[in-house]
Amino acid sequence: MKAIQLNDNVEIPIVGSGTNTFGKEGNQFSGDLRGDTQEIDWAIENGYRHFDSAQLYSNEEVVGKGIHKSSVPREDFFITTKLSTRKGISSTDWAVAEIEKSLAKLQTDYIDLFLIHFPWDNNDEMLEAWRILEDHYDRGVFKSIGVSNFNKEQLDLILENGKVKPAVNQIESHVGKWNEELIAHHKDNGIASVAWSPLGGIDDKAKQALQEIGRQYGKTYAQVVLRYQIEQDIIVIPKSHDKDRQAQSLDIFDFELTASERERIAAL
Repeated sequence: MKAIQLNDNVEIPIVGSGTNTFGKEGNQFSGDLRGDTQEIDWAIENGYRHFDSAQLYSNEEVVGKGIHKSSVPREDFFITTKLSTRKGISSTDWAVAEIEKSLAKLQTDYIDLFLIHFPWDNNDEMLEAWRILEDHYDRGVFKSIGVSNFNKEQLDLILENGKVKPAVNQIESHVGKWNEELIAHHKDNGIASVAWSPLGGIDDKAKQALQEIGRQYGKTYAQVVLRYQIEQDIIVIPKSHDKDRQAQSLDIFDFELTASERERIAAL
């Protein structure tokens, strides 16, 4: 597995697994927890060691249980989770308590990457949230810290006022929205890009073009999309409830796209 070295020298596997519907009834985001860890078990068996979770997903315990009961040592896993900030933070005590809940649900005493999940319309509160992350980073509870869904201006707020530079910004990046300008800003500032929903935005026309490219490599259209992104050092976190498709998303390191193919994909 290829890894990306973050600006704090921590290494993150370039392919991880999304988890927001794992362990839930009907594989639905709002579904109740089923009580099993089937998708996590399959992913670990397939070779995944990077899992992306969040407080908002209401299933951190599924990720924690699956990892804890596996035969793989905790230090071999890279776990990301996120502070639920759709409504901002009500207080420092609230944020610290939520972090403690995540640690308990994930059954770990440290988190590899902890993110602010969403920006909100209060710069002072966002900087206070960042200071809380910095404190946990300084104490080793978080190995890396970053943000998610931040635009350029919001990211610059942290860069200009924080003590610790964000290691990543997790953003939308897929065929329907490559987000090149923001990704370029990340590169200019030594911040890694993590693509959520990396297999989204594919209409029938795009799918046909991607299948044509993939056919000569014996790859699916989804594998071509993931390959296109990791060739730009974009970390991807595809998600699947199917064991075979999970495996396919990892099987993208034995081919390389040509310049003309990359241009064709960029134009989709």
